[in-house]
Amino acid sequence: MKKSHIIALGVIAVAIIMIISTVGDASTYSDFNEAKKLAKSGSSTSVHVVGELKKDAIGEIEGMKYEPSIDPNKFEFIMVDSMNFESKVVYMKAKPQDMERSEKVVVVGKMNIEKDYFLAEQILLKCPSKYNNGDLDAKSQTALR
Repeated sequence: MKKSHIIALGVIAVAIIMIISTVGDASTYSDFNEAKKLAKSGSSTSVHVVGELKKDAIGEIEGMKYEPSIDPNKFEFIMVDSMNFESKVVYMKAKPQDMERSEKVVVVGKMNIEKDYFLAEQILLKCPSKYNNGDLDAKSQTALR
């Protein structure tokens, strides 16, 4: 075999190993019930849960707790997933900016069965767009004329 063939086979082998290791770490989209089932089965796989912050009848956020003077690296809130299951979510970092304004929230992490909450490793926010209504404000309309 030529030296170039051996190098090419080595590169292909490394690429295959990298692909296999990446697929093994990929987390899946789920809901809180599925995350709870995975945790009960002993799985340590992280899952993505999509949902919204729990709000009361007048639209105020319920269950959000962040006290930076006591513990700046602990943020708690209640989230309702896409299947209408709700769970307490604990995030061991500072509260993300504009959390109150977010339309959708994606939490990445695992369910803690013993304490009955979802331990988030990461929080992704979808903030409202200024283009949602399709209406232009007065300044924008005059600027277009």
